[in-house]
Amino acid sequence: MYQLDITLRRGQSLAARDRGGTSDPYVKFKIGRKEVFRSKIIHKNLNPVWEEKACVLIDHLREPLYIKVFDYDFGLQDDFMGSAFLDLTQLELNRSTDVTLTLKDPHYPDHDLGIILLSVTLTPKEGEPRDVTMLMRKSWKRSSKFQTQSLRLSDQHRKSHLWRGIVSITLIEGRDLKAMDSNGLSDPYVKFRLGHQKYKSKIMPKTLNPQWREQFDFHLYEERGGIMDITAWDKDAGKRDDFIGRCQVDLSSLSREQTHKLELQLEEGEGHLVLLVTLTASATVSISDLSVNSMEDQKEREEILKRYSPLRIFNNLKDVGFLQVKVIRAEGLMAADVTGKSDPFCVVELNNDRLLTHTVYKNLNPEWNKVFTFNIKDIHSVLEVTVYDEDRDRNADFLGRVAIPLLSIQNGEQKAYVLKNKQLTGPTKGVIYLEIDVIFNAVKASLRTLIPKERKYIEEENRLSKQLLLRNFIRTKRCVMVLVNAAYYVNSCFDWDSPPRSLAAFVLFLLVVWNFELYMMPLLLLLLLTWNYFLIISGKDNRQRDTVVEDMLEDEEEEDDRDDKDGEKKGFINKIYAIQEVCVSVQNILDEVASLGERIKNTFNWTVPFLSWLAIVALCVFTAILYFIPLRYIVLVWGINKFTKKLRSPYAIDNNELLDFLSRVPSDVQVVQYQELKPDHSHSPYKRKKNNLG
Repeated sequence: MYQLDITLRRGQSLAARDRGGTSDPYVKFKIGRKEVFRSKIIHKNLNPVWEEKACVLIDHLREPLYIKVFDYDFGLQDDFMGSAFLDLTQLELNRSTDVTLTLKDPHYPDHDLGIILLSVTLTPKEGEPRDVTMLMRKSWKRSSKFQTQSLRLSDQHRKSHLWRGIVSITLIEGRDLKAMDSNGLSDPYVKFRLGHQKYKSKIMPKTLNPQWREQFDFHLYEERGGIMDITAWDKDAGKRDDFIGRCQVDLSSLSREQTHKLELQLEEGEGHLVLLVTLTASATVSISDLSVNSMEDQKEREEILKRYSPLRIFNNLKDVGFLQVKVIRAEGLMAADVTGKSDPFCVVELNNDRLLTHTVYKNLNPEWNKVFTFNIKDIHSVLEVTVYDEDRDRNADFLGRVAIPLLSIQNGEQKAYVLKNKQLTGPTKGVIYLEIDVIFNAVKASLRTLIPKERKYIEEENRLSKQLLLRNFIRTKRCVMVLVNAAYYVNSCFDWDSPPRSLAAFVLFLLVVWNFELYMMPLLLLLLLTWNYFLIISGKDNRQRDTVVEDMLEDEEEEDDRDDKDGEKKGFINKIYAIQEVCVSVQNILDEVASLGERIKNTFNWTVPFLSWLAIVALCVFTAILYFIPLRYIVLVWGINKFTKKLRSPYAIDNNELLDFLSRVPSDVQVVQYQELKPDHSHSPYKRKKNNLG
């Protein structure tokens, strides 16, 4: 067993494959027909600089390392730009070697296709290689695929802190960017990359001086920091986005625990980007064996409880709580291999924190017995646990997933969770046994509810789906029909369709208008919340399971399966990309409108009691303020705050507290996805063993 460490440095004088006389090169590394690494795409450059690292475990040195370079073409087959191979038997062990490879095309051996520069180190590995912990990264350009990188679990204290710190980045603005459109403007957005971590900003339409005001975090894996790559792009509908410029930040040159304002000149383009960058110490994210974990140590547990006690409200507002997940075992998994077995491993995700177990080979009832700990930044986050089948020749096969909102967790209880399909709409084969503990500060959690929700960096690309478009249209229609029916009801009172009802409405109208005060508006919402609460505790809950949404989600899952099977075929919809993009935009707008209406309804329906109680507290405060303080003073304070906000905090990120609150309330689709299914214990192998013993 050998470990091959590869650093892809750069390319020189590569072949031009696009009409503009440039290429968009990326590199594939293969050993024995298996792709082991794929680099990022460098757009419009014949002398690309990658500086990417890969670590590959290989069984023997007989197979050479093949290097193939391609030109990326959106929606079309990528163009071949040349290949080379490296004979691993010629490498000296435990020594870094710089390699220059000349690219050739077997069909045109006389053509000059440029060179690729690498650094490689070959190291022999000892011991059993199978008990490894893997880190997963998902390709930005291929949203449905991911590669795995092996990493041994540290034996020191049987615990491994997988990242050494946090890089907090605030993208403030761009200045004097290059005009890429015919109207003399651009639609700029920015891509960030640190190692395998990536982030894409929102698009700012028709401006050369965009104001983004976006904040996000990267994990810091290297002690010294590493290089963060930044590229600016102009969004173009229906064709490839235009490259505006690039820059880099050497994090090793920045001091820790201090915010740095950086004004970066864009290379290969025009303009500047303004950032705020802060490097902080690592959050408590770790993996350990089940026999050693912090929650079972009474002293450590008391320390954790003390850290999140109600008295420590203002101590690091971002540190809301502590999560411990014990991944114990799974039963009755799906057989993914031709042998009737699977090689399952488990991925545990909380927002952008992602950790994996080792692989248990040839087993449908694996036991992992691993403990994962996370810091909680938002108590409304959802813990996702996904089981995959490892396949050395292909991408890992999906076996099942569960999504568990942190607020629904019952501490210290070992539970069997039925695995669901990719869309979380119905059961698949198998159950997974988890034991989860959540400790959090309720005041910090409430305050964090009123700031923007953290975005996931690795997400599925939006695609056009007939079922998804229909589902979002029906959801939006249902929300609109509530308002239409309310309007019909009011109109029927005006028409005296029911004289007693119209008379009561008329008297109520006179009383309310004559005695109306502004504080009565939040008071009315408060009464509605209280009324629904008493209906629920009295057993007269009028909330119904949304079977319509469930049926639509199941239809969508069937469509996803068909799309996966036909993924290699290029349909007509892919050739008219501009129309597809418009349809996707409509699809997303319908989803946002429907989700907003459903979230308002679910707030009053007590779908998440924590959020409904928080709404009651807020409405009580608003009612008291409007009752005791004249409206002119309230408007005066509001206006002074708005006018002086930029003066007091020039780089503050704009937000709407009400929308931030509603973003934490699940929509009807999410309610269905987070529903816990009841396991069927009759098929459990552990129960059958007990019955046989009996």
